[in-house]
Amino acid sequence: MKVKEEIIAASSVKNTEFFLNDITEAIGDIPLIKLRRMTAARDIKATVLVKPEFLNPSGSVKDRMAVYILDQAIARGDLKPGGTIVEATSGNTGAAVAMYAAANDFKAIFTIPDKMSKEKIDTLKAYGGEVHVCPTAVPAESPESYYETGKRLHRERPGSYFIGQYFNPDNIEAHYHSTGPEILKQTGGNFDTLVGGIGTGGTLSGIARLLKEKRPEIEIVGVDPIGSVYYQYYQDKTMIEPHTYFVEGIGEDMMCSTIDFSVIDKVYQVSDKDCFLTCRELTRTEGIFAGGSSGGAVWAALKHAKEMKEGQTIVVILPDSGSKYISKVFNDDWMREKGFLE
Repeated sequence: MKVKEEIIAASSVKNTEFFLNDITEAIGDIPLIKLRRMTAARDIKATVLVKPEFLNPSGSVKDRMAVYILDQAIARGDLKPGGTIVEATSGNTGAAVAMYAAANDFKAIFTIPDKMSKEKIDTLKAYGGEVHVCPTAVPAESPESYYETGKRLHRERPGSYFIGQYFNPDNIEAHYHSTGPEILKQTGGNFDTLVGGIGTGGTLSGIARLLKEKRPEIEIVGVDPIGSVYYQYYQDKTMIEPHTYFVEGIGEDMMCSTIDFSVIDKVYQVSDKDCFLTCRELTRTEGIFAGGSSGGAVWAALKHAKEMKEGQTIVVILPDSGSKYISKVFNDDWMREKGFLE
């Protein structure tokens, strides 16, 4: 009887600290997880810690950036209540923006390349977004590209707000103020190397800027898929002719102002096959269900860790979940059709 009375008494206490005001407050506080089986299989002595950013509510690291940018836009008056947000996206930023729009009564319009997974496109629609699918195999400056289509849709809707993640400095600032401090807090700054894929460049650049301020000896390693322009530009400042690749969310066919090469110490080039086989291995041997760009980052981290010593630590950013690629990377038929499985 006493227990029942205590339950009733507790339920009558007004306590607003046990819930969040909206879904965006669930972003962040993503743990670091040690890889065990993958490192043991390669006889790696260093500690490899992954940060599964797909635990954010819309399923990717882009939640941090989207919410920061949109909060800043509202504070400046660039985005009005009930207004329209327009963005060109490879899917993850779109999902984050769509989540924010749904929770805060904004309209959202997205352009996305046709190479992106059906899961990503359907997710944007599920949140209530208007989606325009554009051809992948056209130059960035083409009126048909998802970049230029996004700009056109913005012009056609007076009063709309265009995020422009590829050139928006708030992209970098989001990770300077969020992801970077979180990693420093979790590690106490006691690690040697950070590894992350380069898409817009905002995630890696933002974290790296903070780390270089606080612990300049920490090595920053970027990962770029074959076919993207970043790897060669980092090597000798020349631009290659980009070509299509299958991995999503990393790499670009143009140079973005949201990448700061001055805080990056090394860039690895990774193949589609290495990205996909590594993320499948990560899922099946570590139970960490991550996507292809995460596979690329882990592949590079394991390669880099082979040269590191026992007692050294490497932190790896995992951008999104394998659930976004069920029809592709985790579909054996698709993998065989593209030549990634024997």
